[in-house]
Amino acid sequence: QVQLQESGPGLVKPSQTLSLTCTVSGGSITTNYYYWSWIRQPPGKGLEWMGAIYYSGSTYYSPSLKSRTSISRDTSGNQFTLQLSSVTPEDTAVYYCAGGGITEYNYWGQGTQVTVSS
Repeated sequence: QVQLQESGPGLVKPSQTLSLTCTVSGGSITTNYYYWSWIRQPPGKGLEWMGAIYYSGSTYYSPSLKSRTSISRDTSGNQFTLQLSSVTPEDTAVYYCAGGGITEYNYWGQGTQVTVSS
């Protein structure tokens, strides 16, 4: 059974870079045709897809976040990482990692709360 687990700091200061890691167990991030995505949900709002890394290593980003977002992977550790730069309080959200298609996901992490505050 594939499981995903997000990890990273729960509090980030404005203007800093948010960095989260998703560790995948029970399956490989190089599994053919799988996308590994980052999705967030700000308080009181819906889910927002941020970007994804394909099994091949190609990356895809939301146009609204592209200038501040970077997704990378560590195949030996079976992990993929989100970096979001120049954060503001509007980036406060529950951040999820997910695996599967680009818009439909077979697997989700439990989510991690990130608060941007000084």
